[in-house]
Amino acid sequence: MAITAYYLNPEGNIQQDISKKDIVSAYNSGQGLLWVDVAEITEEDGQFLEEKLHFHHLAVEACIDPLIHSPKIDDFGEYLFIIVHGINHTVEAEIVETTELSIFLGSHFVVTTYNIPLYSIEAVRRLVTNDGRPMRRGASFLVHAVIDTLIDNIMPTIDKMSDVASEIEEEVIRNPQQAILEAVLKLKRSTLRIHRVTVPQREVLNRLSRGEFKIISQQAEIFYRDVYDHLVRVQDLNQTIRDRADYALNTYLSSVANRQNETMRVLSIVATIFMPLTLLAGIYGMNFAYMPELGWRWGYFAVLAFIGAVIIAALWFFSAKRWLGWGQRQARRARLFAIEPEKLVGHLGHVLKRPKK
Repeated sequence: MAITAYYLNPEGNIQQDISKKDIVSAYNSGQGLLWVDVAEITEEDGQFLEEKLHFHHLAVEACIDPLIHSPKIDDFGEYLFIIVHGINHTVEAEIVETTELSIFLGSHFVVTTYNIPLYSIEAVRRLVTNDGRPMRRGASFLVHAVIDTLIDNIMPTIDKMSDVASEIEEEVIRNPQQAILEAVLKLKRSTLRIHRVTVPQREVLNRLSRGEFKIISQQAEIFYRDVYDHLVRVQDLNQTIRDRADYALNTYLSSVANRQNETMRVLSIVATIFMPLTLLAGIYGMNFAYMPELGWRWGYFAVLAFIGAVIIAALWFFSAKRWLGWGQRQARRARLFAIEPEKLVGHLGHVLKRPKK
């Protein structure tokens, strides 16, 4: 159990680390601004929120439940219950993990609960400890600061996923191995997890920014719209990475199919060359007593010459059909988007023709 409370009293002073008794007293006074932060919430914490602060049982139960809930916003009249999601930066995993932040927003109080430590909460705590800026403008701006920092902390993960996508795109052409396929699938799962939380979270921020709730001040609405724009950008970038993963998967499957085709082509060429030779060897391998060629002095050398002629003819035929790669002129590698400077207007070697007078 870790409850940290900050109270901005009516005189404008910030009180830190106040006791539970003082929390209840500040909450019931209806004055100033109270921020109660509950890290790694327990059943005892939930009982305190439900009995002393009179929060709804279902909302408190959602805070305690370790299962991940979809982002949402519930209006209980005197306060709003908001669930938003961020990235779990406390673990190093091959697949991105999200974490949940629950917020109770009232006119004179804010309560945040979560099960996993959040860097965004720590950032807002430092601001409050230094000069109390997030709290001095009201509860709406304090919640905005928390959500804004939570969304901003998604961007480093998006950038890392973009770098991974670039590495995969290079490897999938150069060396399409099983490990690359696993990396593509893990990247797709990561983008899917982010997509699942950003889509409903957009609706939550949209509702907070359009004046639907009286608890959100009009001055704060534009700031929530700014956070909404940030989340839209995160979702667009995540969708782009998801598309890149799909393209990489298709490229991987095409590369594997092409390699299999190359292998089958080589095997087919070898089989085609040795089929007539196998027939010839089968014929002269029969144990008949009267075979005229067996008594011919030059028969063995004639068969060897015939075998060599068949091999040479088959190789010439396959080369003429361009089924063999060696000996063929390689296509000149094109320089994409490289235009001769002489063709550009403004280059020294390019002279504009003036009309004759």
